[in-house]
Amino acid sequence: MPATPSPTVAPAPESVAPRAGTQIRLNGVTKDYGLAVPAVADVSLTIEPGEFMTLLGPSGSGKTTTLNLIAGFETLTAGTISFNGADVSALPPHKRNLGMLFQNYALFPHMTVAQNVAYPLRERRVSRAKTARKVAEVLELVQLTGRDDNYPAQLSGGQQQRVALARAIVFGPTALLLDEPLGALDRNLRSSLQLEIQRIHREVGSTFVFVTHDQEEAMNLSDRIALFNDGRIEQVGTPESLYEAPETLFTARFLGDSNVFQLSGSADDTVVWEDNVWALDSRTVSSRASAGGQVALVVRPEDVHIVTDGGAVPAGANSVAATIRDIGYMGSYRTAALSLGRGGTVGRARFDAMQTDLSVGQPIVAWWRIEKQRVVAV
Repeated sequence: MPATPSPTVAPAPESVAPRAGTQIRLNGVTKDYGLAVPAVADVSLTIEPGEFMTLLGPSGSGKTTTLNLIAGFETLTAGTISFNGADVSALPPHKRNLGMLFQNYALFPHMTVAQNVAYPLRERRVSRAKTARKVAEVLELVQLTGRDDNYPAQLSGGQQQRVALARAIVFGPTALLLDEPLGALDRNLRSSLQLEIQRIHREVGSTFVFVTHDQEEAMNLSDRIALFNDGRIEQVGTPESLYEAPETLFTARFLGDSNVFQLSGSADDTVVWEDNVWALDSRTVSSRASAGGQVALVVRPEDVHIVTDGGAVPAGANSVAATIRDIGYMGSYRTAALSLGRGGTVGRARFDAMQTDLSVGQPIVAWWRIEKQRVVAV
């Protein structure tokens, strides 16, 4: 354990200019409350300096507990946490020099915008002149210049969240931890603030660790995503890699819609589902599926094509007989809910909004190119 620095609060840097960010490394991190399953179980993850890492997963999956362990709000049952190689596992929160942004803003209602933003600097005994300069800089960064003397009650929800963000970064923290910060906002405002958070991340250059259960939000914001499931990390990767190359059925289903075929057999170059024998490209088999055990084949709805004549299926493609259960109009495209195969497995396809020759109850053939399918572990 490195020596604990003497100040109880880390000093503020000279400015909020872009910086390299901090590496955060979790090694075998576990949090056990004595229940049947640990809240976090043996999680190892390296967040690179300046990276925007999102901890994604359903409620109770361990993502928020992991963030609280990084922050020091929870104590470790096992494992270590280090910042730039220095073990901080035993440091209290105020010595980790982290910025925090929550869903509920946590602003002081009796303080003005400028006073709220200046609060962390006053706690660090930064001079009045430097505080005034840094507050002005960060309010410009979050596009709230001129709101200095407003109180939180005079601001919209989005503006209050910008104030909270300004307060979280004004002292140049080691990293910024964001716990579902946009959860209380409506959809349009969330989209707007997502863009602002992306811009601020680029300009500040710090490490951001963002918690959400919203798949679309994670896909839009992240450099990489750590997908949590039952206290463990299911898969880590870029948004593109998790969507296009899921390792498991949980990943495939959590990030977007999937047509799922539980396979009953396989060979080197084929797989079997019901009475269908489909071609297999080994490059589309996940490493965890290759390790053995139960597997499934998944195809995204946008990769499924519909024809009324099986003879129109291109050579080399895989296909299955289906019936249209429902059709939905989505503006730029239509969706078809399908009954697939003998057992009527529920599936989905997308097709052009201008195509009007398909109807509910109509028998069709669904097909896809083999490079668009993915065999995953169940």
